[in-house]
Amino acid sequence: MSSVMQAGVCVRSNQMDFDEEVMYRSTQYLYDYVRQDPETQRPFAMTVSLTHPHDPYAISQEYWDRYEDVDIPMPSINIPQEEQDPHSVRLLKCVDLWENKVPDEAIKRARRAYYGACSYVDDQVGRLMKTLKNCGLADNTIVVFSGDHGDMLGERGLWYKMSFLEMSARVPMVFHCPSRFSPRRVDQPVSTMDLLPTFVDMVGGKLAPYLHLDGRSLYPALHGEQDQGNTVYGEYMGEGTCTPVVMIRRRQYKYITSLVDPPQLFNLHADPQELHNLCKSADQGDVILATKFATEAGQKWDLQAMHDDAITSQRKRRFVWEALTIGRFESWDYQPPQMANQQYIRSTIPLDDLERRARFPVVDALGKTSEFASSQGAAGAANE
Repeated sequence: MSSVMQAGVCVRSNQMDFDEEVMYRSTQYLYDYVRQDPETQRPFAMTVSLTHPHDPYAISQEYWDRYEDVDIPMPSINIPQEEQDPHSVRLLKCVDLWENKVPDEAIKRARRAYYGACSYVDDQVGRLMKTLKNCGLADNTIVVFSGDHGDMLGERGLWYKMSFLEMSARVPMVFHCPSRFSPRRVDQPVSTMDLLPTFVDMVGGKLAPYLHLDGRSLYPALHGEQDQGNTVYGEYMGEGTCTPVVMIRRRQYKYITSLVDPPQLFNLHADPQELHNLCKSADQGDVILATKFATEAGQKWDLQAMHDDAITSQRKRRFVWEALTIGRFESWDYQPPQMANQQYIRSTIPLDDLERRARFPVVDALGKTSEFASSQGAAGAANE
């Protein structure tokens, strides 16, 4: 929890270094593109992948100051640890929050830094849009803005991501191309898995019928066609899990299940804060709906086979790792040029050893005052 306890201002972070390099290279790519001979130019596709907003919750003074005297709301949902669902209990233990409490001051600082990081990203998007305009590319370039996960930011006592709760799993998705389609809001569930088939439709391509592809094209929806039948499927096997956790999202309903946890079913229209698990409802309609979702999940996923495959894979990799530690070490991972994996990775080095920052007084749950240095750890990879 150091990234929460030490949240605040940093002079410079590895994440900012990474994002500034991404912005430099992407804008330079556009400048180089327009220098080409128009007769030989080809259409381009470019991914500009920023690490912000993300933990550790540290941002430069400029963006921190933007939220000076701004009322930063505290988490609206607080669930006692003894009432948490089993997966949330594992997440609390995973980040060492079980039977521990984050001081209110640290929560406010972390949220303020996250807000500042969001503003930082806004500015980078604006910078990219301005470059497109200056290069004469704004009218015939499709811009898509999305993300890979959210952040609990203390809601329900949870932090970071690692769950299918809305604060963690819901991400923005914005398409911009005024020459192709008018502004509108699509209220059906969609997924980042839908991006690839959408791009194929946008350029008039065709998907190979013999290749399976998750997701479906959103191109009709961008032109105003209504489709309420879209379903989003999710699978999670990362931090805080002991077996695969899967999700089905259809219309206003979200169903979550695994081999070891009681299933959850939420009506997000009636219960946007996901406080009422319909799988526990005595209402006959809710029981029938939960049973249908359970049947569908059982038909789509062989959870026991997924679990067994993951355990087997882990054991194989641990066996190889033990062999690699004998004699001269030779990593089996691809090593990118300039050792970028060392420059921009999340490190196990304590944050204070990387960058020391201003110190903030923090009062713990027992009323004891201490100081935490606001610092910034190493950033995640671009494709995290």
